[in-house]
Amino acid sequence: MLLAALAIQSCKETKKEKETVVEEETTEVKADKDGFVQIFDGETLEGWEGDPTYWSVQDGSLVGQVTPETLLENNTFIVWQGGQPSDFELKLEFKIADSGNSGINYRSDKIDTIPHALRGYQADIDGKIRYTGQNYEEKKRATLAYRGEKVIINTQDNPDEPGSLSANVQRNCWQSREVVDSLGESDSLKTKIKHEDWNEVHLVINGNHLQHYVNGILMSDVTDEDAVNRKDAGHLGVQVHVGPPMKVEYRNIRIKEL
Repeated sequence: MLLAALAIQSCKETKKEKETVVEEETTEVKADKDGFVQIFDGETLEGWEGDPTYWSVQDGSLVGQVTPETLLENNTFIVWQGGQPSDFELKLEFKIADSGNSGINYRSDKIDTIPHALRGYQADIDGKIRYTGQNYEEKKRATLAYRGEKVIINTQDNPDEPGSLSANVQRNCWQSREVVDSLGESDSLKTKIKHEDWNEVHLVINGNHLQHYVNGILMSDVTDEDAVNRKDAGHLGVQVHVGPPMKVEYRNIRIKEL
């Protein structure tokens, strides 16, 4: 009888454990009413990979920090481990120090020769609000669209020639691009971005159409027709940049696959 009772109890506990696991798994993937799923828990770096010298969790935020003792030789990223999204929307909030330089990389490749480095599209962010909102391609085609621009990216001439990629970048800007419309003056749009305070970024990445919103305002719009150099899927991560000591904070990071 005792063995039977223990067996029944064990079965009940096993069932209860399974129910708990299912409940936890359901909680992890549960989307909000708009279909977005949280990918940062606000408490740990679980699901993210980066150098803990520069990345930590503080007061519910994912924090990237460079100190006088930890100055960088290369830009460093913390990379989401949940997949390599193709078509998606991403929403998050950021706050960055005046001296800060950061960005949100997406559809990016990892660089084997540099630890925790990404190459690819970036929603640029900086503390002085010179670049925030623009579309910059890290370690590749450089600036694709400045803040306030709607742009079509074309394939450069002779793309198969050695060195053609770097040769088509001048003054840190990709030359095979056409500005087809204005979204507003850059300085005017700058006033919509809060200095050293929380701002919301919303990326809408669908096919070859890449839109960067800050605080609900479209800041840059890129249609990438460059079939040679564009990427259709890749890693997602956030950056701390080479330069002076700085701090950037990210929170409420949510993604919706399209």
